[in-house]
Amino acid sequence: MTALDHTALDHIEKRPVRPPFLLAAQCDLNGVFRGKRLPGTQSAKLLSEGMRMPMSSIGVDIWGTDVAGSPLFEAGDLDGVVEPTGRGPIPLDWSGSGGCFVPMWMRREDGTPFFGDPRRVLAEILGRFAAAGLVPVVALELEFHLIRPGAEGAPQPVAALPAAHAGAGDTIYSLEELGRAGPFLDAVYEGAEACGIALEAVTSESGPGQYEFNLVHSADALRMADDAVFLKQIIRNAARSHGMEATFMAKPYMAHAGNGMHMHFSLLDGAGRNVFDDGGPDGTPVLRHAVAGLLEALHDTALIFAPHRNSARRLRPGTLAPVNASWGCENRTAAVRIPGGAPAARRIEHRVAGADANPYLVMAAVLAAALRGIGAGKEPVPREDNNVGAGGAAAIPPDWRQMIAAFEASPLCAALFPSEFVAMFSACKRQELAVFEAEISALEYHSYLRTV
Repeated sequence: MTALDHTALDHIEKRPVRPPFLLAAQCDLNGVFRGKRLPGTQSAKLLSEGMRMPMSSIGVDIWGTDVAGSPLFEAGDLDGVVEPTGRGPIPLDWSGSGGCFVPMWMRREDGTPFFGDPRRVLAEILGRFAAAGLVPVVALELEFHLIRPGAEGAPQPVAALPAAHAGAGDTIYSLEELGRAGPFLDAVYEGAEACGIALEAVTSESGPGQYEFNLVHSADALRMADDAVFLKQIIRNAARSHGMEATFMAKPYMAHAGNGMHMHFSLLDGAGRNVFDDGGPDGTPVLRHAVAGLLEALHDTALIFAPHRNSARRLRPGTLAPVNASWGCENRTAAVRIPGGAPAARRIEHRVAGADANPYLVMAAVLAAALRGIGAGKEPVPREDNNVGAGGAAAIPPDWRQMIAAFEASPLCAALFPSEFVAMFSACKRQELAVFEAEISALEYHSYLRTV
């Protein structure tokens, strides 16, 4: 099979017992599933023929509204063909009533990939690695908060916020906290196993009711991105079944840690050797070239890692979330970190993305920039061995508006990604920005209505 051929029917997992209904959906630009519910009696037809949906459905904004500036409407809002990815049905639904989920992705009527689909964007970039004789081995770390259900406005954590200074009561790596959440965590592991998702450790993080799951590294980057989007729903389902909700919002509390999605990757050559490993702690020139590519692209690709109005709130000085294009060995204050450990496992950790970002696009942006850096053969800026801080290296755009402008106008992004994706993602984010800017906040009224 080629890197783009993931729809062959002999690779589709078929369940011996037919579920009462199927949920068939693709992942949109914001990482939200969009699809249909079908009777279980239609499973054979769905798995063999797929289904049709408007191509614009994959590019709607965060509220599910059509994007007026999308180039798709100029062509009359055509249908695309939505096909099984080759995995499923899996025992995942949104209601707990026994349905199964069939992951899908979209192509054009003529059989060519539709690059408004974020999974197609990642697959295209993985095809570049295959052409270069390299295989990415990837892993993701996913953070989230547990909150009380039904709250409007600011979320209410499952435990009271610290009453003293902002750091009081933090529970990082607390076994007591893990013990209290044991039944919920067990449900996540059980749900993940049923869906074929391999999880490593779970930790209690520093925020109130905050946890992190680590996914086991894999040489199948498409499957790893699939696993991440499935895992988010598994976590939501498990939280709901235990009287809670889970949020992957990047910064739900300004005074506490935000939710990140850190990506680790190494590269294998045709002989299965890690091309980042030189037998020592520093890694090979190829590793440094990849780092240089990541740092060069970070400013223009920041929108992918921080795609929402709330996202940039997480990227603030004085936290472990990065604010500039820096790198270091075993330095968690840098945007790009080279973890220690055995040389055979030498890898790069990209620490910029929030948990609210689309895993397919995060992996696509990181891998595309790294491959470009390897091809260019440049050395990165000097590494940072101490706390990075806010100065020095080139800054990540500090707000959403600047991130959108940088992404949309970037020649570098035009080189890294299919043009169709750049146009659709830019239009989607511009529409979302316009909606937020059309609202007057309660704080504005409080500050100005009777004052100025």
